[in-house]
Amino acid sequence: MRPTLLWSLLLLLGVFAAAAAAPPDPLSQLPAPQHPKIRLYNAEQVLSWEPVALSNSTRPVVYRVQFKYTNSKWFMADIMSIGVNCTQITATECDFTATRPSAGFPMDFNVTLRLRAELGALHSAWVTMPWFQHYRNVTVGPPENIEVTPGEGSLIIRFSSPFDIADTSTAFFCYYVHYWEKGGIQQVKGPFRSNSISLDNLKPFRVYCLQVQAQLLWNKSNIFRVGHLSNISCYETMADASTELQQVILISVGTFSLLSVLAGACFFLVLKYRGLIKYWFHTPPSIPLQIEEYLKDPTQPILEALDKDSSPKDDVWDSVSIISFPEKEQEDVLQTL
Repeated sequence: MRPTLLWSLLLLLGVFAAAAAAPPDPLSQLPAPQHPKIRLYNAEQVLSWEPVALSNSTRPVVYRVQFKYTNSKWFMADIMSIGVNCTQITATECDFTATRPSAGFPMDFNVTLRLRAELGALHSAWVTMPWFQHYRNVTVGPPENIEVTPGEGSLIIRFSSPFDIADTSTAFFCYYVHYWEKGGIQQVKGPFRSNSISLDNLKPFRVYCLQVQAQLLWNKSNIFRVGHLSNISCYETMADASTELQQVILISVGTFSLLSVLAGACFFLVLKYRGLIKYWFHTPPSIPLQIEEYLKDPTQPILEALDKDSSPKDDVWDSVSIISFPEKEQEDVLQTL
């Protein structure tokens, strides 16, 4: 009996050793997806993971996502339940971002997700992620569509919120403006509930740079989520009313001063060059009309014409000097006289 029993034991050990030495069936167990993570940025709700790779299978691995709320059962992430199909998908990402009111997870709900890989009848173990609440865990981006209008010693800032909040009684945004004169010290103004902010009492004709920041406040849990700052943008302010008045006064005084200087310069030039100016503008002497007519027609009796036109009251004579005269005309004049 002993040899038989010993032989049986040896045979059994050989079978176990052969089974242990045989390679495992690669399709007997699927590996679970690795490094799943949920992205919560503004309104985005995106679950992603690394793909499962199988070397001995040509069929694609598909994935299934389930979710549950606090104290609820697990639900399939499909169109009927959440508005997004994340059941037996080949992609390594599932986007739960709400594109319509019935899609996406409520932002104030406690949500838990789990994920597994599937290949035919085979599947991996579930990978469960830590629960999250959107308002608690979201990363808030900067305000969007920022527009700045320079005013009279001011900057008017308009923008839209990082994302829409359905019920502002439970959560809302407030805003801060970080601003500084270029090369100066930064200042912060806020909080504001409005999407339009005016920075007043700024220096006119100065360049100011600014950044806008949003902060999410969740009333239910008294949670604050500080958002990212917007990109730096710089603008030059315009003149205010007092500056415009100063400009008008300065322009008037400058114009008057310039005119005074020009008038003084003209007066000085007139005094200095009055002889030359008098020479330029002096009217040359003219020949009396009777003599001019006589020179044209020497046969006219010039003395009678002068006596006839002379008034007894006017005792004024013009002195005329003949510098040159042709000889023939000179003889005629002497004969006439």
